[in-house]
Amino acid sequence: MRQITVIEHLLLHQKENPLATGNFTRLLTELILAAKIISRAVNKAGLMDVLGETGEINVQGEQVQKLDEFANRVIIHRLQRSGVLCAMASEENADIIEIPEKYSKGKYFLVFDPLDGSSNIDANVSIGTIFSIYKQEKDTDYPTLGELLQKGSQQVAAGYFLYGSSTMLVYSTGQGVHGFTLDPSVGEFLLSHPNIMIPKKGKIYSVNEGYFPFWDDKTKQVIASFKDVSAGKSTYSLRYIGSLVADFHRTLLYGGIFMYPKDCRDPKKPRGKLRLLYEANPMAFLVEQAGGMAVDGEQRILDILPEELHQRVPLFIGSATEVKKVLDIYKS
Repeated sequence: MRQITVIEHLLLHQKENPLATGNFTRLLTELILAAKIISRAVNKAGLMDVLGETGEINVQGEQVQKLDEFANRVIIHRLQRSGVLCAMASEENADIIEIPEKYSKGKYFLVFDPLDGSSNIDANVSIGTIFSIYKQEKDTDYPTLGELLQKGSQQVAAGYFLYGSSTMLVYSTGQGVHGFTLDPSVGEFLLSHPNIMIPKKGKIYSVNEGYFPFWDDKTKQVIASFKDVSAGKSTYSLRYIGSLVADFHRTLLYGGIFMYPKDCRDPKKPRGKLRLLYEANPMAFLVEQAGGMAVDGEQRILDILPEELHQRVPLFIGSATEVKKVLDIYKS
């Protein structure tokens, strides 16, 4: 059977896909090249000086990992030269990343988490790069932060690269979700998971139950509902990796639900840990394209209008049956 590359797949469907233009293809091509470079570094992490912490603290208040910093530099270096972006935003950078004057500019915003799950790097756990793409709405040479703060429903594309037993790209341009696996022998991402659809109901719930004492009563009730084994109830298994991109990928393929509720320990951070722009929005875009749902407990993730670049949000994402159960409990 003839193998189809990700760029071929995009061009083959260009009649249905208004994004299949030269500029968008260039953007995706540069992202793919950056991911190949990161994947190579991840695969050789134990042999190169890229493991451990840099000694710096990022804008999130977290220790910066060497490989995290490397991935951030690679993406910025490649994409700012692409000529198709008007600005970028990274989870590792406090402010919007402008395109230098010496480079051409385009009409797309790129928002990304360079290396999700970086705290698991030293343990050789699957990690990934998450990205989200928006169109610039105003025709200006110097886009502002306000222009970037768009609802998740306005994303024109989103996806992630997963660095695990194999390197995968899973992405959507609003025409379904497709997965591509990197074939090292030819250096190309080849279509391996066409038209991914999440099961309507799963058997797995994924959450860090170590934080159970710090959740509100509604959240505790949600968790209890998945552990209820009374007559007629479905039995759920608990699976939690601690790397969003890995936990989400399993949920997308097997069904069930991934949860990261808000934490009541710190009243200054009532919105939880995960970032709306860098993590929740792209994953919500993908899961809805695959037939699933994503909410913060009360409303659809993609309907939230961001107020700041690093805004946090609770996240309940996965199969429709399980997410609806969460909504019912929160609304009761």
